[in-house]
Amino acid sequence: MHEHRTDGAELLFLPAGQAVPNNPRLPVLLHRGALPTGEPEAAEALFRRHGWRPAWRGGIHPWHHYHSNAHEALAVASGHVRVLLGGEGGVQVDLAAGDVAVLPAGSGHMNLGGSEDLLVVGAYPEGSAPPDQLHGAPGERERAMHAIAATPAPGCDPVTGRPYPSR
Repeated sequence: MHEHRTDGAELLFLPAGQAVPNNPRLPVLLHRGALPTGEPEAAEALFRRHGWRPAWRGGIHPWHHYHSNAHEALAVASGHVRVLLGGEGGVQVDLAAGDVAVLPAGSGHMNLGGSEDLLVVGAYPEGSAPPDQLHGAPGERERAMHAIAATPAPGCDPVTGRPYPSR
């Protein structure tokens, strides 16, 4: 499930879940210490440089959710947070200021707890649809799987600018 690239990024291939589908072809990318801490503007500038549009600043929802029609980059500008990736029974990761998680469409994520000073910058690939927000409700899986399959792979990794890896 864990692999490392030559640039140091961790690749997490999340298995399909019952409520949260995850992405069958694209991994989650974890970049540790990729950004200066306390500078949300640095994350926004990096994302823009690689064709990802910064869309929000805030936290991560404390419930399982995923976007079936958009990929999402989460840069931790300050603080720290433990995130559950992949839905129930998924992988817990600790993210700290300077870390970036890139979640392909369908990747479940949930805030399990973090510091009071947590600030996250969220971004989506330029030209992508406004992200939906799904929670694993009964009957949504088939529609979500179609949307995930129809969502083109990101043009690049928003941190390195390199091609986005796939299976």
